[in-house]
Parts: sequence; structure tokens; C-alpha cells
Amino acid sequence: QVQLVESGGGSVQVGGSLRLSCVPSGYTFSRDLMGWFRRAPGKEREAVAAISTEDGSTYYADSVKGRFTISQDNAKNMVYLQMNSLKPEDTAMYYCAADIENIGRRIYGGGWTNQRRYGYWGQGTKVTVSS
Repeated sequence: QVQLVESGGGSVQVGGSLRLSCVPSGYTFSRDLMGWFRRAPGKEREAVAAISTEDGSTYYADSVKGRFTISQDNAKNMVYLQMNSLKPEDTAMYYCAADIENIGRRIYGGGWTNQRRYGYWGQGTKVTVSS
């Protein structure tokens, strides 16, 4: 059973940086889509970024482009989300998600923001940005 474990959340001031990490226990990256999502208080969960573990293609929400960077370390079997120039509106619970072998894409279709295609989710790590 694949389990996703996130870490790296915390409290920072505006303009600060954090790096989130996600490791899938019980699985080694192959041809997957790994994504980061977030849910701010009182809001719907939204897509933040994703990376193809097969070819390294990356995808970003407009709200984080130029500030956040998603990356993978195949040697450590980890995915990272480097978050720079943080803003108060980045405050949220951040979740790592996986579409293992792109099975979800074949079943549900859609692009990287389609949450239904991600069959595995972590418990979340909290990020708080204060002014």
C-alpha cells in the first residue's frame, strides 16, 4: 500500500521561504504524476504544482508561477516543493498527491489539476505565512 508522507511545513513571515517534501513509502517513482495541492481556511482545495516522474515535466498554478518550484530526487525517491516569496494568501494545508502509473489519467482523464485522478494523498502539512 502506497502512503505519502509530507514534511517541511511551518510558520514564516511574508517574503520567506519553505521547502516541502513528500516521500511515497512502499513505492518507487516510475511513470507517475506527483502533485501538490492546498486548502486554505474556508476555501476549496486547489492545485498548486505537479511533476511527471517519467520526464520531469512540471506544471504550476498561475498564482505560484515564478515563486514555487516543484522538483524530484530519484535517488531519494522524493518530491519537493520549494516555496519562495511567500504571501499571506499562501497560508494553507498542503497535500502531496500521486497518480501512480498515470492510472487515474486513463480512468478519469483531465489534466494535472484534476483531483480525481490522484489516487493517493498525504495527510498534509500546514504552512502559515504572517505579515
